[in-house]
Amino acid sequence: MRLSRISFLSLLLGSVTTLALTTPAAAAPLAENYVALGDSYASGTGAGSYGDSGSCLRSANAYGPLWAGSHGATFTNATCSGANSADVLNSQVGALTAATTLVTIAIGGNDIGFSDVVQTCTFGSDSSCVNRVNEARTAAQTTLPGRLDSVYAAIGSRAPSARVIVLGYPRLFSASSCWWFSSTKRNALNNAANELSTIIAGRVAAAGFIYEDTRDNFAGHEVCTGSQWINGIVLPNVVESYHPNASGHRNGYLAALNAITG
Repeated sequence: MRLSRISFLSLLLGSVTTLALTTPAAAAPLAENYVALGDSYASGTGAGSYGDSGSCLRSANAYGPLWAGSHGATFTNATCSGANSADVLNSQVGALTAATTLVTIAIGGNDIGFSDVVQTCTFGSDSSCVNRVNEARTAAQTTLPGRLDSVYAAIGSRAPSARVIVLGYPRLFSASSCWWFSSTKRNALNNAANELSTIIAGRVAAAGFIYEDTRDNFAGHEVCTGSQWINGIVLPNVVESYHPNASGHRNGYLAALNAITG
């Protein structure tokens, strides 16, 4: 028996409809289980909006919560202002589990005395600044690598399936002058930042993690520039001095993190 053209089309459309109804939809990607670790540069000290985080000064404007919010991630913020490597090991890595899929961390500055270095260079002479910076560089060369290795090993052990992104520190100053910082002091600090970045990058590579060098992200937006993403001296909240502000976290750190995570 011959099918009429109308009958044939009806049968064909019915088959297509059945296929459409029975073909399973593509599964939605699972949300990231994200844990942020680290010091004041990770917590967002200097960016305001600290909520009830107390002395840890965890800012809602920091790159961690910004990334988590824009990606629908499950988020644990273990960062804390003033943290060093020992603090990460003792108080922060406990937030990691086998279910953690993404970890970010910025650490190392306090291990070599960041706060004391910038205080000495702000209020001291050129020679006292250079001497204190050189002490920090020696610590970065000798003691910091082992401390970073311990931190990275602990992260890898507790979150073996996670992608781990280590964010570096920006240079504080551009070539332009700040009235309270001589070129000698600026050069000393910036050279130390360059060396610190190289040291951290080396230990990150040895751990098999991802290092994001943020120096270029902040270039042109250092202290004393016209579009400043890093605070100068902040009064009365001195602890916010020489830390990225909200623009620095959004346009510097978050942009760098997005470039890696896509």
